[in-house]
Amino acid sequence: MTVLEITKESLTQCPKVLLHDHLDGGLRPETIISLAEEMGYEDLPSNNKAELSEWMLNTAKQGNLELYLEAFTHTIAVMQTRESLHRVATECVEDLYNDGVIYAEIRFAPELFQERGLLLSEIISAVLEGFDSGMKGREIVVKAILCAMRSNTRSMEIVEIVSDFLGKGVVGFDIAGPEIDYPPHLHLEAFTYAQENGIPVTIHAGEATGPEMIKEAVDVCTAGRIGHGVSVANEVTALESGFHFGPIASTVLEKSIPLEICPTSNLHTGVVDSFDEHPVDTLLRSGFEVTVNTDNRLMSATSMSNELWECHDSFGWEWNEIKAITETSIQHAFIPLEEKNSLMKRIDSWYETKF
Repeated sequence: MTVLEITKESLTQCPKVLLHDHLDGGLRPETIISLAEEMGYEDLPSNNKAELSEWMLNTAKQGNLELYLEAFTHTIAVMQTRESLHRVATECVEDLYNDGVIYAEIRFAPELFQERGLLLSEIISAVLEGFDSGMKGREIVVKAILCAMRSNTRSMEIVEIVSDFLGKGVVGFDIAGPEIDYPPHLHLEAFTYAQENGIPVTIHAGEATGPEMIKEAVDVCTAGRIGHGVSVANEVTALESGFHFGPIASTVLEKSIPLEICPTSNLHTGVVDSFDEHPVDTLLRSGFEVTVNTDNRLMSATSMSNELWECHDSFGWEWNEIKAITETSIQHAFIPLEEKNSLMKRIDSWYETKF
């Protein structure tokens, strides 16, 4: 039996699942330039596609989450109309499809797109209609996760509107933005509402801070998934006999809480100094529910295929690991079992025809 070689091309072709990707972090540079012109936004660092891409990447990779978030000023500025939101959402689906993604949950914070007077419901509808437009004629399913900004106080308002759109294209609730000084418990009322109303929750935690933020997200705010969660590795020690886990790592393992790991993003925000040092491989081998994700495809100049290529290149991941990661992502997607099974069949079918 011949084994298909892992190349950038074969990784693009293989079916992939994406659980952690920000809508305002994945625009095409040419779209930003075009929308800025339409909307009279004159603050772009460059109107040249290549230069703008380079500026975004250089801004993102300064080794600090707050600096990383600066680049969003420009993408958010050009996403303030129904038309621009629809276009960005449509192109997001097209780009993911072209990268071989078969299922994605794309998150965004509706409150960021109200500078020109749009209602939250109008913003969400425009994005969902854009997703529908992108999915037409393509074998890809894209859902939305709505974020509240953790540094603001609108989380109850956002989680209530999640409830309105649940099952109509929206599948979950999250908090995003600067992690330091804004622990999850500040939004406990919203998380309690989510739990009482059957709304799946993922929480950005343990990216710019230590594992104690993960503990709070899981124990206090009942997160079903953890966005990033990479600092749980601080409590994992490799021994000759296996691995030793600290108390928070043990809880995450025992509860099978999936980690939405975004390796390239972590490199750019200074969590690790090189891809080779990223703990994603250790987390996978020590038994955590690991998913691999893009976070912000524009800012980090990445894609799902690229993330998997880097893991293959740095850690020697083969198809077994890649398929396992993909299956874990499906297992923990915020969709009904029937839809998961349908996606799993597509994944199995691809692997069966290749090996």
